[in-house]
Amino acid sequence: MSPRIASARPAAAPAGRSVARHGWPPALAAVVAALVAMVVVAAVGLWAAGASDLPKGAFLPVVLATVVTAVGGTVELSGNAGDLARTNAGLTVVPLSVTLVGALTVAGGFLRPLRHRAVAGARELAGWAARIAVLWVLALLGFALGARHTFALDVGSGTLSDLTGLLDASPRVGFTTDVPLTVVLGLLWLAGILLLALLVSPGAPLPGRLLRFQASVRPAAYAMVVLLLAYVGLALVAALVAMVTRGHARETLAVVLLGLPNLAWLALTLGLGATWHGRIDGPFGLPVPHVLAQVLRTPDVSTLNLRTITAHDGRWWWLAGVAAVLLLAVAFLMAVRSPARIRPWQHALHLAIALALTMLTLCLTGRISAHYGLSLLGIGDLGGNLSGQLLLDPELWSAVGLGALWGLVAGFLGALPARPVHRPGEVTPA
Repeated sequence: MSPRIASARPAAAPAGRSVARHGWPPALAAVVAALVAMVVVAAVGLWAAGASDLPKGAFLPVVLATVVTAVGGTVELSGNAGDLARTNAGLTVVPLSVTLVGALTVAGGFLRPLRHRAVAGARELAGWAARIAVLWVLALLGFALGARHTFALDVGSGTLSDLTGLLDASPRVGFTTDVPLTVVLGLLWLAGILLLALLVSPGAPLPGRLLRFQASVRPAAYAMVVLLLAYVGLALVAALVAMVTRGHARETLAVVLLGLPNLAWLALTLGLGATWHGRIDGPFGLPVPHVLAQVLRTPDVSTLNLRTITAHDGRWWWLAGVAAVLLLAVAFLMAVRSPARIRPWQHALHLAIALALTMLTLCLTGRISAHYGLSLLGIGDLGGNLSGQLLLDPELWSAVGLGALWGLVAGFLGALPARPVHRPGEVTPA
């Protein structure tokens, strides 16, 4: 073999493998797969919720708006009702079923080319993530520009209909997106998902300098993902049972495809002792068990926690029991996936930090705020079907503190039975 041929081979092969694993086609496939999955879930969920009955041309913009809000984007509502009337509306909600499907799909596409490797350079990982991010921003920009529409509100028949017609005050409500903010927040959402994918996946490579942190970070992050998915799985089983035994299949399907994690993770926070404040007024409703709706449908803002729920139905203490059992289970899982050198008090600290951050995320993404109303001649909001309010807001820092406290206790207790179990060895930094 000539020296010229021998010297050429090492330089050509790695470059070819790099293009094959981290080129633009795999990045495009990851982005398209995630967006298609989110669009399908949002479209079927909205169809089940009755959105197919919206005026002609409205369904697709509503689907796009749902996907935009699922990745952290913002949808702005506006309205008018002629010169002598006004409408006001606002909406803040994250359809976490769509979010979860998109997160799992894009994370899988990001990790797939990195499998079967122990170490990857920081520049290589950043370049691969940047390709996905560029395509993601372009797609999100198109979604944000397409998510806009205007609706005419049906005021029914009778005096109110005659009055709005006489005053040329037919109410209309439209929605659009804040495109720059949506792109920024959507990019931050993607960055968080890709970072979490690296932290959770045991087979994902890390830069050599970060290998020393994986023993403390990866098992705890993995445990939190398992906890969240376990709650979603339990909620899905409960929804399917309710669909079979009580009917209302289409409404249940809408809840599953749009907001199942919203309900499941609300149950998690309530089981850990968190407090939420909320109110349901007017025709608005939450797809929640009847006892929760009873607590929230009051003249003023009400308190939602284990105490107020069990005051209506004492059987709901099971929320705390389920939270305790699942948390101890994932604490044990975290311990057996950690090196043997980590002591129980360290497990407790790791789980406390992880669960506190998880509670913070769940409280921020689980907030709901929706209102709309119509006023004529400046005289208040008209009642009936033309005004309503829906509110669900957490006591944020108390929830975070409770998460840390539960994490300390569960992390320590879960580590004790894991001590005699075979554990992974130390990882030597490259």
